Amino acid sequence: MIEDKTSTINNSVTAYLTSIQSARRLNTYKAYKNATKLYLSVLEDHGLKPSDPLTSISEDTITWFLSELKNYSVATERLYLTAVAGYFEFLFAEQLASPNLPRIASLISRRARRPVQRLPQFPGNNIETIIHYAINSAKPIASDNIINTEVLRYYRDRAFLLVLADTGLRVHEACSLDRGSVDWLEGKAIVEIKGGRESVVRFSERSLEALRAYLTIRAKLDGACGKPIASLPIFARHDRGAGKKIKRMTPTTGRNIVNQWVEMVIGPDAVGTITPHSFRHYFVTTVLQASGNLKLAQELARHRNIAVTQRYAHLSNDELDKGYHGIFNQKTDI
Repeated sequence: MIEDKTSTINNSVTAYLTSIQSARRLNTYKAYKNATKLYLSVLEDHGLKPSDPLTSISEDTITWFLSELKNYSVATERLYLTAVAGYFEFLFAEQLASPNLPRIASLISRRARRPVQRLPQFPGNNIETIIHYAINSAKPIASDNIINTEVLRYYRDRAFLLVLADTGLRVHEACSLDRGSVDWLEGKAIVEIKGGRESVVRFSERSLEALRAYLTIRAKLDGACGKPIASLPIFARHDRGAGKKIKRMTPTTGRNIVNQWVEMVIGPDAVGTITPHSFRHYFVTTVLQASGNLKLAQELARHRNIAVTQRYAHLSNDELDKGYHGIFNQKTDI
């Protein structure tokens, strides 16, 4: 048992911080000290003084503390809750009080905010390299008389990658596009997205140019297939199984296209580091970095929940360094 000097709220907090100081790093001690200082302030706001007896506090004070922490970042909230939960564990371990620790854990679990999940850093520079290659590399020449499958595949793959990068379409959404679903004058299309909902997707000029180039080369096949042009898929198969028929390209083919271009442009070691979804990640990140508008990125990415969009709002270490030094190292006044 601890002596009477810990019988008040303030003295018990002091004893707790002393135990932290002797067992943890200095930064941890300082953070826990700040957390308990805020906790004591919250208690005072509710009529409990630091000099009041330890028996005055209960698990309900965690609810008060949680309400105050809404004014802080999620990271600070989690750190301070850990510190104060540790205080109650200290009281229990030292037999200073008998707090209901499971109830405290339940209150924190139910009411504390969850940290925003962030996607891992992705090879954005490599995607830029692939896009640059798709736009600027020498293109094979198509014959007016001969249908060359290799040429068709090149123009299809090029258009597919630019569409992924500039629309944020998921691979199955891109594969589901029909010629009749695209408004070529407006540069828009109606697509069916997650949950069976319909949404508008916008095309950049370079993605429309790539699509027109591909469909122009495919025109003879489309005209000879005997089906209404509007019903034909934008992205078709060009393999032995399809022959001269216009069959819809599958998401598996879409993933293979990405792998082939990654290997061709970046190198074999990079295969697997970039997927079709990486292009969607690139799209959302590009919108965020260019506009700084989270709502705009949400709408263009067709996310129902803006919390999903927030996962993309990350900055690399290089970007953080550049931003920091751009702000502070330009200051000359002392």
